[in-house]
Amino acid sequence: MSRPGFAFSTRFKVRYAEIDGQKIVFNSRYLEYADVAVTEFWAWTGIAEALGDEWRHTEFNVRRAELDYLSSFRLGDEVQAFVRIERLGTTSITKRFELVNPATGTLCCAITMVSVNVDLASGRPVPLSPAIRAHLEQLPSA
Repeated sequence: MSRPGFAFSTRFKVRYAEIDGQKIVFNSRYLEYADVAVTEFWAWTGIAEALGDEWRHTEFNVRRAELDYLSSFRLGDEVQAFVRIERLGTTSITKRFELVNPATGTLCCAITMVSVNVDLASGRPVPLSPAIRAHLEQLPSA
């Protein structure tokens, strides 16, 4: 399944440990799904291989996440997580996640996440390097 505006997606199944007493995915798990998806997204971008040490000295730490719960996933459902970069700031990046049930096409959760580029040695926000910015700007948009 493809989704307009997204060049990347990954799939995984809802596991028993992720459901609550109502037999639907517990709300906090949606952020875990975003974490799984963004890990796969970064691998897909090839940025670690392209930039080497420059990429390893900083990382993006979540600053803010906004979730819009639209429909529930249930045990055994497949989750297709779509990820894209919506905005590159000076020290931040805004990503959009759409978690979809591919069997029905239902958008179950939309997440907007702002992450800050942090220097690992100092723990302080730092501007995106020109190389990181260039690599992210060249990613396909859909």
